[in-house]
Amino acid sequence: MTPQQPAPALISEKIAGLHDWRGETLARVRALVLAATPGIQEEWKWDTPVWSCGGILCTGEVYKAAVKLTFPRGAALPDPGGLFNASLEGKVRRAIDLREGTALDEGAFQALVRAAAALNEEKRPSKKG
Repeated sequence: MTPQQPAPALISEKIAGLHDWRGETLARVRALVLAATPGIQEEWKWDTPVWSCGGILCTGEVYKAAVKLTFPRGAALPDPGGLFNASLEGKVRRAIDLREGTALDEGAFQALVRAAAALNEEKRPSKKG
C-alpha cells in the first residue's frame, strides 16, 4: 500500500489482503456504510479505513480476533439495536467488535451510521445568509 493511492484503492487493497473472515466482514461493513447515506467519503488515516461525512463517522480497524468499528462520537448516538459492545466505559467513543461468526443487524448499523452523519451535520456552522 502506498500513501499516494486514493483512499478507496487503499481500502480495497486492505480487504484483498485479508484472506479470511475479516476481509469479508470489512467488505460487508464498507458496503453498508457507503449505502447508509449520500455524501460519505472514504479516507485512509492511521493505516485504517475511515468513513466520514461532515467529520469522522467510524473507522474500520482490523485485529487478529475482531474487526472493530469505532465511532468517535458514539456515546452521543442512540443505539436502540444495542450494537455497541466495546469502549463502553469512555465518555465519547463507542465501538462495535465483530468477531468471526458475529451476525450484524444491518438495518440497525446503517441507522447508527446515519445518526453519526446527522450529529456531524449538527456541529457544522450554519450557512445563514
